[in-house]
Amino acid sequence: MEPGKMYAACVEALGDFVRGAGFSDVVIGLSGGMDSSLVAVMAVDALGASSVHGVMLPGPYSSASSIDDAENLAANLGIACMRVSIAEPFAAFERVLAEPCGGALAGLAAENTQARCRMVCLMALSNAHGWLMLNTGNKSEACMGYSTLYGDTAGAFAPIGGLYKTDVFAVARWRNEQARAAGEVPPIPENVFVKPPSAELAPGQEDEKSLGIDYATLDGILRRYVEEGHGVEAIAAAGFDEAQVASVIARTDANAFKRALEPPFPNVPFYK
Repeated sequence: MEPGKMYAACVEALGDFVRGAGFSDVVIGLSGGMDSSLVAVMAVDALGASSVHGVMLPGPYSSASSIDDAENLAANLGIACMRVSIAEPFAAFERVLAEPCGGALAGLAAENTQARCRMVCLMALSNAHGWLMLNTGNKSEACMGYSTLYGDTAGAFAPIGGLYKTDVFAVARWRNEQARAAGEVPPIPENVFVKPPSAELAPGQEDEKSLGIDYATLDGILRRYVEEGHGVEAIAAAGFDEAQVASVIARTDANAFKRALEPPFPNVPFYK
């Protein structure tokens, strides 16, 4: 499916869902990464800039460049953007959970607690102002369970939940190109396209390293398995490493329970 058609399908579904739920405004956590950037652009196109509220939620491992990218995105879109640090609430969780967690809140528990701190802040703003909270997850990471239950899986609607990560980038490039063709400033900063995707929940963390596979390979496997229904042998015959294919399929199957708890997303008919 062409990037423009994917984009239009997501924007239309987003607008219909928000209005159908009785809301006029949405709130989005802006990390400075590609997923939240594209969701913000879609929200502006669906609802108008005045109805979109961005929130930067820096934590102990957030980079200055990510804050800059989020601020530049908000400025390009003309949306309101506030900063709410999770450093203090996360430090409180580290303190009170240290003993129950065996001496320290560390590793995956610490990373996921940061994501859940962000969710608490966004939902508080949602409740306080009557804004619908949008989810910013994509299909590649949902398949792999690369998300935090009750953290970045939260939200009423996931505008890019039906897009694989490589399609997220393709759609974002298309949207920037449309802006250039119209003589407008491209909404998504160039740095968002070139920096390695990262949840910034630990020092030096990068998403592809955490997943153990690059997104292009992952999406190639997932498309053949999820969209076309092929098994390990058929996918490996298409040029993929058999052990890697088996690992991706096993992980996708094992995380079905997690996907069942994620918000609804647009139906993007890739192969129709």
